[in-house]
Amino acid sequence: MADTRAGAGGVGAANRYKPRSMRDAGRSFRRFWPHLRHHVRPERRLFVLGSLAMLAEVGMRLLEPWPLKYVVDGIVAATGSTAAGPVPANLPAVILLAAGSLLVIVLLRAAAAYASTVCFSLAGNRVLTGVRADVFEHLQRLSLRFHDGSTTGDLVTRLTSDVTRLKEVSVTAMLPMIGNVVTLVGMVVVVAVLDPLLALVMVVVLPVFLLTSSRLSRRIRHVSRDQRKAEGQLASLATETLGAVKVVQAYALEDRMGGRFERSNSSSLREGVRAKRLSAGLERSTDVLVGVATAVVLFVGAQRVLDGALTPGELTVFLTYLKAAFKPMRDIAKYTGRIAQAGASGERVVEVLESRPEVTDASWARPIGRARGDVRFEGVWFSYVPGHPVLRGLDLTVRPGERVAVVGASGAGKSSLVSLISRLRDPDEGAVRLDGHDLRNLTLESVRRSVAVVLQESVLFHGTVRENITAAVPDATDAQVERAARVAGAHDFVTALPDGYDTVVGERGGTLSGGQRQRVAIARAAMLDAPVVVLDEALTGLDEQTEHEVVDALGRLTRGRTTFVITHDLDAARGCERVVRLDGGRVVASGPPEVVLGDGADLPPVPLVGDAGDPKEVASRGA
Repeated sequence: MADTRAGAGGVGAANRYKPRSMRDAGRSFRRFWPHLRHHVRPERRLFVLGSLAMLAEVGMRLLEPWPLKYVVDGIVAATGSTAAGPVPANLPAVILLAAGSLLVIVLLRAAAAYASTVCFSLAGNRVLTGVRADVFEHLQRLSLRFHDGSTTGDLVTRLTSDVTRLKEVSVTAMLPMIGNVVTLVGMVVVVAVLDPLLALVMVVVLPVFLLTSSRLSRRIRHVSRDQRKAEGQLASLATETLGAVKVVQAYALEDRMGGRFERSNSSSLREGVRAKRLSAGLERSTDVLVGVATAVVLFVGAQRVLDGALTPGELTVFLTYLKAAFKPMRDIAKYTGRIAQAGASGERVVEVLESRPEVTDASWARPIGRARGDVRFEGVWFSYVPGHPVLRGLDLTVRPGERVAVVGASGAGKSSLVSLISRLRDPDEGAVRLDGHDLRNLTLESVRRSVAVVLQESVLFHGTVRENITAAVPDATDAQVERAARVAGAHDFVTALPDGYDTVVGERGGTLSGGQRQRVAIARAAMLDAPVVVLDEALTGLDEQTEHEVVDALGRLTRGRTTFVITHDLDAARGCERVVRLDGGRVVASGPPEVVLGDGADLPPVPLVGDAGDPKEVASRGA
């Protein structure tokens, strides 16, 4: 997956990848292996111990029928038949020794199987848990363009359900099947020594099975991929609906959203039923094939015993081997659907891991240290959709400590300006500089620690108030937390909460009022102690009393810092030292508020809500 395409199209573009043969399945594993390799290395000891235990189990399986062989031959010979050779000198002792040997073999096989299962399960779960952590970390680093082109529910499904499916199948299907295949090879060798003709009858079945299973496996794999895609869409719809439940209830959209969910749910059901039907067909065809092979071997084997080429005990061993040898075939048929689903899940996980962020540290990037806060835009062009620029050669210089309001109609480029300052996006042309350094020559971490952002929607994480304030500085002391809270005017209401700073707030801070959430967000920004502060519609939606409290908190936060106030509120803009007016992605006016704003009559009407962004940007996100 090419970098740009993956970022622009999210993971949706990667869903066009459709293997057409078993070679493609191998290619999928080769794509996945580089992401597993560094997790497998620390678990080598467990894999080695598991492999040794598995070989021991195979050896016990090969030995298990032989005590029965001596018992059967001894009993047949004792009845007077010559087909089993002479009667043992002490038949009761032989029977007792055979029974004891069988018990020991079974106990050793059980112990070996237990050790093998535990080693492989522990190693497999550790490896795939590490992969899940990699996926989560990678998702956080992927550029906003990638997330704009993806749905949250589908990404969460890949992170949770798809990785879980890989873990379950690797433990419950793949590892037992590997042991069964090794057993099959060992049994074919032993049977070939006993009677090459019967071994040939058994081996001839394998190509027929492989042809049948290969054809059905491809169909199951395609259906499973469609099923996983449908489940991802279902999760996206559920996430979107539940995240906007207030809007759903306010507009009485329950029936409409329920209908959409039902259609997606039915689509997932159809694909699941198709996969189950194909898997069931493979299982039943395998049962028929195994039954035919067993009948042929029984008939030919009986003739060989009558001809004196085999003893009855050897035929018993052979039939026991035959039953065990066909077990891997039954397992493959049984687990093909689950393995195909795991293959599809693996592809979906790899699609995320192979997507590359557009905004990354250059090899020569270095940290900036403590910045003064001199910010410059030099000939900046930026677009969300190629050929439709939002910023058009923008030039702007903001001095250290200066407070600048950025105004303009929706779509003028104000929000784009914010994303470039904190390097959430990079310009197509031109440069954004901090203290004279091109941001692309600085490390992302140092840039983002130099810019504190307070958004219109103050997003808090599920956790304590203290954890939200110290999100960017986890090792902060209690004194530092309290100082940041006092700057934000949050200390009094926080201490009044049931558990003070250890009070747990709900998801997105839903248990706090809007003003309280905003002040906790301001405290979080104050904790960062950044030289540049961006206030992106930070006062929108607050009542008059709360707005006064938040304004005071923002004043304390931005004192002595370079501040960008992105706003539609002309009163807020008049409180700044300078106003910059954007229109069509360019600076069309810059100067003192009384010069740029006047009485406000010359400004075009602006909505009373936050910047909706460039229309083409919205269209690209919808795509």
